[in-house]
Formats: sequence, structure tokens, C-alpha cells
Amino acid sequence: MERTETTPAHTRINLGDVEDSAAAHGFGAHQESRFATRDLGAERTGVGFHRVKAGRRQAFAHRHDEAEEVYVVLGGSGRAKVEDEVFELTRLDAIRVSPGAARSFEGGPDGLELIVFGQRHEGDGEILQGWWPED
Repeated sequence: MERTETTPAHTRINLGDVEDSAAAHGFGAHQESRFATRDLGAERTGVGFHRVKAGRRQAFAHRHDEAEEVYVVLGGSGRAKVEDEVFELTRLDAIRVSPGAARSFEGGPDGLELIVFGQRHEGDGEILQGWWPED
């Protein structure tokens, strides 16, 4: 979007005020998922905040055909599974996930808080149920 006199120079929100999509879709026992793109008025950037509950895995994995995403751990710890690799995550770890790669996250003893961002591609996403089954 090109900035005009009627277009604001910035938008500020608190991610905690964004609707929790996980709870709205019945996944509240596993996680919180707050997608802030629309609330921010962003047109080209996708932004989300995820809180995976302690000792839980996200309810499903996902992948994108077009979008590259970057995840940054804000708090807690846990694990990520990207394709066939499982690895530990701690505060301020950042990971980039390529288009086409499946990913999911698991909360450690204190849970896992992540912010995710990348270029927005409307309708670009595939949900993968049972991709990282419980041990």
C-alpha cells in the first residue's frame, strides 16, 4: 500500500488483545494463536503470536506453498519439529522455515511463546492433522 494523506503512518496494538483463534476453533487446551495481520492493517506482512501450553504440542502442524516464515521465541522453552528434525528451543532463538516445510511446536515446562512473521499470501496454508503424534 502506498502511503497517502489518509493512510496512517503506523498502527499499534497489543497482541494480547487480538482474538485467540485457537480457543475459537476448539484448540484452547493446546495453545493460543493470535493472528494480528488484520488488526494491524498490514497488507503484505503476516504476524502472529502463539503460546503453546506447558507439556503440550500444537493441535496440528502446517505448511505453506509460498510463505517463508520466521519464528522467534519470546519466552519459555520447548521443541520444534520441522519436517523430520526435532530440536530444542529457548528464549530468543529464531528459526526460518522455508515454503513447503511442515512445522509444529511443543511447549516445555513453562510453555513456549513465539512470534511469527513473514510475507502474507492469502489462502496459502495446509493443515496437517496427526503429523507429530504424541510419544
